[in-house]
Amino acid sequence: MNIQIINTGKSAIAEITGEGILISTVQDALDIMADSGYMGAGSMLLYEENLMPAFFDLSSGLAGEILQKYSNYKVRLAIVGDFSKYTSKSLRDFIFESNKHGRVIFTSSRDEAIQKLSPGN
Repeated sequence: MNIQIINTGKSAIAEITGEGILISTVQDALDIMADSGYMGAGSMLLYEENLMPAFFDLSSGLAGEILQKYSNYKVRLAIVGDFSKYTSKSLRDFIFESNKHGRVIFTSSRDEAIQKLSPGN
């Protein structure tokens, strides 16, 4: 796993990259959030392929638990990926509502994620 800090001028975003699944449990998500915070980031950018597939099955509860932790600690999160392949109406509604409120953002590109996590957005 690699954590790269992206400075936007007024804030820092931690971009998390690595091979395979990096987050498969709530504790994994908390550990990465803590490491990012220690490096000065208040927001995080993750990639879909680094999340356990169960994250995108809302009935598993994994997404809800992880995103509640991020919300509790006031950490904004962008998840970059191709979400068109998911056919679950509940997941599509969840992504729509998340994007509308802006604390958790699902986007198709790194650049869009950085722009949306930057102050003022």
